[in-house]
Amino acid sequence: MNLLVVGGGGREHAIIRSLKKNPEVETIYALPGNGGIAQDAVCVGIGATDIENIVAFATENKIDYAVVAPDDPLVLGCVDALENAGIPCFGPRANAAIIEGSKAFSKNLMKKYGIPTASYEIFTDLDAALTYLDTAPIPTVVKADGLALGKGVIIAQTREEAKQAVTDMMANAKFGKSGSTVVIEEFLTGPEVSVLAFTDGKVVRPMVSSMDHKRAGDNDTGLNTGGMGTIAPNPYYTEDIAKQCMKEIFLPTIRAMKKERRTFKGCLYFGLMLTPKGPKVIEYNCRFGDPETQVVLPLLKSDLLTIMMACTNGTLAKTPVRFARKHACCVIKASAGYPESYKKGFKLTMSDRAAKATFVAGAKLEDGKLVTSGGRVTGTTAVRGTLEDAITAAYRLSAGVKFRNAYCRSDIGQKALQAKK
Repeated sequence: MNLLVVGGGGREHAIIRSLKKNPEVETIYALPGNGGIAQDAVCVGIGATDIENIVAFATENKIDYAVVAPDDPLVLGCVDALENAGIPCFGPRANAAIIEGSKAFSKNLMKKYGIPTASYEIFTDLDAALTYLDTAPIPTVVKADGLALGKGVIIAQTREEAKQAVTDMMANAKFGKSGSTVVIEEFLTGPEVSVLAFTDGKVVRPMVSSMDHKRAGDNDTGLNTGGMGTIAPNPYYTEDIAKQCMKEIFLPTIRAMKKERRTFKGCLYFGLMLTPKGPKVIEYNCRFGDPETQVVLPLLKSDLLTIMMACTNGTLAKTPVRFARKHACCVIKASAGYPESYKKGFKLTMSDRAAKATFVAGAKLEDGKLVTSGGRVTGTTAVRGTLEDAITAAYRLSAGVKFRNAYCRSDIGQKALQAKK
């Protein structure tokens, strides 16, 4: 089989490494891929949102199956376009991808179908939003309605911060059209859990839970990033909570989308907060999370391609989805200054052992050599029998990844170790 994977980050590298395990896979094309992915797939310089050329490439190269991984092409209808051209795909069509593409849509969906989430208000008028913030409970959460590269969420500790966030989004267009509508919602407290789930629109098969570390600095200090590391499984996510989430959140969400004639097929990401009043949804993503994918897929024992095709074909109920009863830790190495300004173009080297355990996110090839090209550069993952051993191994392997101005958090997994105690 010839496969196509749309995207070019660490998530896509992890997906490609898993897909390669299927003996029927001959060639995997990555559009656009990156310098590290080029070791595992044929990279083609077509952007992830260049849907017309993606479809043309897929048709010309007789692609048997495509995986659309990032949010932008999913929301823009990449799956629709590929399927209309006769190419089966993993991922939701645009009318279902709206569950991430519009926070206002997802909040209203949860309200309509009784799915637990934070209370909220939606605004399209700046003055109305500012007036509401005069009396809103503080702290509060301000969210841009549309996609904003994971940066469109502000946790405001004061009214001034909240009003500035709303003004930046609505008046100053900090996130472009994504911020023309804002959601202001209740600030929830409790442990956060990420759960990715395979679904064919009828059946839900949750993957191993994970814990992301969003802040740039140790002890959750600094700015929010796309994720500085992950561990799996998440010790806060017990069997009892998993059963509760299946009953109150996962299945109701899939059924709600089907009732709305927006059947969701692919990977649905549930960002959860385990509040004193029970688990609540913080956000949905219409795709694999990054860097969660980099700890979840290395624990997958079943064949990824078989599961993905079952999601497409509606046969997930008959398809085994099994995970190893082990622990995984991923340590992200980023460019100093990320998520704001940072320098790139530095030589990236990896020891043989590190390279086998590392997914590349932000690097390109120049004269056959890897150089840094992004904020988050690599994610190094170790799988071991205990969380302690996985953390130790991930940091040891990560030491074999070297580039100038590299930095990483030194406390990935420590909060999870405390929870286990």
